[in-house]
Amino acid sequence: MIHLRNIFRPVAAILFWFVMISVLWVGLLGIVDPPVTWVMADQHRAEGRISRTQVDLEEIARSLPLAIISAEDQRFMTHNGFSWAAMRKAMEGNKTSKRIKGGSTISQQTAKNVFLYPGRNYFRKGLEAWFTVLIEACWTKERILEVYLNVAEMGKGVFGAEAAAQHCFGRPAIALTSSQAAVIAATLPAPRRFNCARPSGYIQGRKQWILRQMRNVGDVLDPEVLRKRKEKIRKEEERKAARSKRK
Repeated sequence: MIHLRNIFRPVAAILFWFVMISVLWVGLLGIVDPPVTWVMADQHRAEGRISRTQVDLEEIARSLPLAIISAEDQRFMTHNGFSWAAMRKAMEGNKTSKRIKGGSTISQQTAKNVFLYPGRNYFRKGLEAWFTVLIEACWTKERILEVYLNVAEMGKGVFGAEAAAQHCFGRPAIALTSSQAAVIAATLPAPRRFNCARPSGYIQGRKQWILRQMRNVGDVLDPEVLRKRKEKIRKEEERKAARSKRK
C-alpha cells in the first residue's frame, strides 16, 4: 500500500503541473500571438529562411477564412473542436486508399501547429485532443481562426495569410479576392507540393469546388447567417436520426 502511494504521488504531481502549465499556456496565447512553431523552426533549418507577417483577423480579407472553412472544416463554427463524421469518413477512406487522410478540424490543426511537435503517434494525438479541448474552452472561434491564419503553412517556407497573399499575388491579405482566397485554400492539404503562385490544373479545379462550397456554406462569420446554418444542421441531424430509427 505504501509502495503504491509512493508511485501515485509523483504521478499525480506531474499530471497536476502538466494541466496547470498547459492551461496557463493556452490562456496566454489567447491574448498573445504565438512567436514561432515547430514547423516554422523545421522549415527555417531546411530552407534557410521563412516568410511570415503577423496580422489581426480584421486585416485579412473575409473571403480567406470563409474559403478555408469551406475547404477544410465546414462545421467549424458549430462543432466543439472535433468532427466525428469527418473522422469516420477519413477512416473509411483510408481502408481503400494508399494516401492516408485525416479528419482534423481547424481547431485540431491549430492545436497541432501551435503546441505540438511534428510526428504521428497515439501519444501525440492524445496531446492534440487535449489542447483542442483547451483552445475551444478558452478561445473564441474568431481567435482560433486568427491564430490558424497566422501559423498555418501556406507554401514552402511561407506561413500565414499575409505572407501567402504577398508570395502568391503580390498584395496584402486584406485585398485578396474570393478567387485568390480559394486558390490559397486549395493548396493547404499539401502546401509544399502545390504552389498558389502557379496553380496547377488540379488546384484550379479544386478552387472552383471551394468557390461553390463558399456559396453553399455562406458567411458563417455573420451571426445571423450562422444562426440559420445551425438551424439547418439541426434539422439535417434530426432527419438522419429519424431515418436511422426507421431502419
